[in-house]
Amino acid sequence: MQTTHDTLLDSFPGDTLRTPVDELVTRAKANDREALEILLRRYLPWIFNISLRMLHRHADAEDATQEILIKVMNALPGFRGEAKFSTWLYRIAFNHLLNVKKPKWAASDAICSFAVASAGLRQVPDLDLPDPRTVPVPIEILIEETGNNCMIGTLLCLDGRQRLVFILGEVFGVSDEVGAEIAEVTPVNFRQILSRARRDLYEYLRDNCSLVNAKNDCKCARKTRAFIQVAFVDPAKLQFTQAHTRKVRDVAARRASELNDAYMEMGASVYRGHPFYEPSEQAAILRKALALLSV
Repeated sequence: MQTTHDTLLDSFPGDTLRTPVDELVTRAKANDREALEILLRRYLPWIFNISLRMLHRHADAEDATQEILIKVMNALPGFRGEAKFSTWLYRIAFNHLLNVKKPKWAASDAICSFAVASAGLRQVPDLDLPDPRTVPVPIEILIEETGNNCMIGTLLCLDGRQRLVFILGEVFGVSDEVGAEIAEVTPVNFRQILSRARRDLYEYLRDNCSLVNAKNDCKCARKTRAFIQVAFVDPAKLQFTQAHTRKVRDVAARRASELNDAYMEMGASVYRGHPFYEPSEQAAILRKALALLSV
């Protein structure tokens, strides 16, 4: 039986004239190449944004997005409509991302504990900002890049399942019911995983990050030069502060449920204020996926 739950991961602003998903799915299953491309293009930005926050590096997110699209295409003939198409697709993405393995790290694991991350942050020196004449972009952009890089990096301190549930439930505001369908858990379990992820992440942010608690010593401006020196930030190749037309909050509406603590609300606001990234190689990712399907 097809679910009646809607998901915020279905639509984009200004896309009111689009072909209905069910029609595209039917046509794609009948080997309509144009319908398949439209269908995949609609979901590609969401898959990329989830993958980026799951894996942190753009190259890894692009690779994962392409691999997920290939899995979706290969599985599409077996889609029977028992669940909503978007739910079915994000289950594939969810399971794929949990199984990504990189050198010395599997995405299903936390890259380190919050305690280790906190100790490491304290070891990053506070330095003066770079001379504006020595960098190719305005200093304000570099400070924003440092903050976005660090905040997205903190998600890696959650284990993979917590990270994905947090990305779905808190960053993109998916309902408990839809999130539970995607993660293949009960709504109660989804809320429990999300609650623990919120608590662990926001306790870290409350104690360390000045974007969440202005009293904290860690200031993006003070860390920017050190981030550049260790190649976490490349002024010539920005990863997290690209030109963008939307922020997460513009494409994912605020959840109705209230957060209990002010620092949790502030933390959520910071994450939802990040760019909604448009993958620079979106057309190339789609072409490669379609080409590989044809092999």
